Amino acid sequence: MATVTLTPEQERFAAEAVAQGQFRDLDEVIRAGLDLLRQAEAERAAFIASLEAAQAESERDGFLDAGEVHLELNAMIEEMVRARR
Repeated sequence: MATVTLTPEQERFAAEAVAQGQFRDLDEVIRAGLDLLRQAEAERAAFIASLEAAQAESERDGFLDAGEVHLELNAMIEEMVRARR
């Protein structure tokens, strides 16, 4: 098993979480923290991939100016309103 060294503040925080019944023990606190880190890293990677895809799309198709976006949004709203009738 690995040894983990925590700062006094981290120890207090973890001990408080255990005392409040949020976790059974310190190991569970650390596992939860690692799970959150893994999730954050996955979300970050997905976000970066979406930015790269958007950049590639803009390089391929060009940008829309604010007026074009406004016209497209209005057309979408009008279409949604018609579909509800």
